[in-house]
Amino acid sequence: MKIVIRVVLLAVVLLIIVIATRPDTFHVERSTSIAAPGATVFARLDDFHQWADWSPWEKLDPQMKRTFEGPASGVGASYAWTGNDKVGEGRMTIAQSQPPSSLVMNLEFLKPFKATNTAIFTLADDGANTRVTWAMDGHQNFVSKAMCLVMSMDKAIGPDFERGLASLRTLAEHDAQQPAAQSPAPAPGH
Repeated sequence: MKIVIRVVLLAVVLLIIVIATRPDTFHVERSTSIAAPGATVFARLDDFHQWADWSPWEKLDPQMKRTFEGPASGVGASYAWTGNDKVGEGRMTIAQSQPPSSLVMNLEFLKPFKATNTAIFTLADDGANTRVTWAMDGHQNFVSKAMCLVMSMDKAIGPDFERGLASLRTLAEHDAQQPAAQSPAPAPGH
């Protein structure tokens, strides 16, 4: 019996060591090329009111409550959500906005787990297209390191980034194909 207890204790200690030596940070990144000007794509990213049209998480809870604070877009714009257990609760705030090339957001997740991460969108010319890169960086505590032994952050949210970028591509390419707004015709006699 003593041998069994020692083996179990040794296994637990080894597991704790493995978890403790995992990286303290994570990075998830996906990119796509969009057949639209950078300004067109950036307009969809810089305005949280437009996220419902393309964000992969918006469709997970049709009853999700959303609140917007600060300016309509750009630095200081904030979007908070409260939803079911698939979307949780949190807030995004635009920390840096450099149209049409980059956008940095502070992410605060409150439920189901508390976490503070950074999301970065980078836009670059890609021939006639715009290359959009969506990245997220964050800190991993002991519990999240342990969870990553089973499922990495990349595998957990990478597919969501891919779906979101595909939806963003569809919308931005549609936007780019729309004719520019025309001035109304002058009234007769003018």
